[in-house]
Amino acid sequence: MIHSLFLINSSGDIFLEKHWKSVVSRSVCDYFFEAQERATEAENVPPVIPTPHHYLLSVYRHKIFFVAVIQTEVPPLFVIEFLHRVVDTFQQYFGSTNVGDQLPTGQLSVVPWRRTGVKYTNNEAYFDVIEEIDAIIDKSGSTITAEIQGVIDACVKLTGMPDLTLSFMNPRLLDDVSFHPCVRFKRWESERILSFIPPDGNFRLLSYHVSAQNLVAIPVYVKHNISFRDSSSLGRFEITVGPKQTMGKTIEGVIVTSQMPKGVLNMSLTPSQGTHTFDPVTKLLSWDVGKINPQKLPSLKGTMSLQAGASKPDENPTINLQFKIQQLAISGLKVNRLDMYGEKYKPFKGIKYMTKAGKFQVRT
Repeated sequence: MIHSLFLINSSGDIFLEKHWKSVVSRSVCDYFFEAQERATEAENVPPVIPTPHHYLLSVYRHKIFFVAVIQTEVPPLFVIEFLHRVVDTFQQYFGSTNVGDQLPTGQLSVVPWRRTGVKYTNNEAYFDVIEEIDAIIDKSGSTITAEIQGVIDACVKLTGMPDLTLSFMNPRLLDDVSFHPCVRFKRWESERILSFIPPDGNFRLLSYHVSAQNLVAIPVYVKHNISFRDSSSLGRFEITVGPKQTMGKTIEGVIVTSQMPKGVLNMSLTPSQGTHTFDPVTKLLSWDVGKINPQKLPSLKGTMSLQAGASKPDENPTINLQFKIQQLAISGLKVNRLDMYGEKYKPFKGIKYMTKAGKFQVRT
């Protein structure tokens, strides 16, 4: 019923929080703080505050707001009764009529993910936009399914208590998003700008998912001609790999694998580039292609030795691809600018992009 619970003192600091399912960002309390500003007295803050994705229910006792976050509609009196029981438990435990005097003020934990007194000789903030594309392509080259799993990983080494904003050229691409708790969710909802005081060092700023097929570009294609004949001891194998919708970026680290049918005894193949292996025991074909040169597309051609008298396989083998493309987010996501507030120095800033294959299959 209750997703999270926040305790807020009279200074407006969140000094204690508890999450039962997954972590709800503290920024959800921005709606509570707005209502608190509009109320003349603490007792006048509405006990139920609706937000776009949650409901905030609160009680005020002993100079402390107990704020519960719920995601579905429930009878509010159930939640309020629960919050009063929580306060009563605190009161019994601390043996005091004024729980607010016994609990810590929390002044040191306003930004719990960042320690105080951080100092660097070189101040720098780097962000990596990494996208992994999963796709299934049918034998005619049409896309059956395609989706992108993306993350933005950060390495932030900045002195003091910097406040950063990160904006995108096309933020509407980011639909199904999960944020680090440092991100102010309300500003993202209203302006589609990431505003945050970053943790020190390495952390994952956000992860996202793009599943609309019309938004997922396929960066590579495979031409294939794999043929088996009934009652024949030879089969034909020929594949060519080429770039498609890569914005002129180079596809590298290409590895092609395929699990061949049991009836294939051996393969005699010639690659135009790279190296290949075929294991006659496991029937696994592997071709390490390397980089794709659009002017000279890599190909692997030859024959298959088939078991004598064996019938034609029920279906042709599936081709699996691994690859990566530097300086490209295949979704089209692009950072517009990164700004820093709260500190006077000028940091080094950098953004890198990379697309790589997840589960990428081509049916033949």
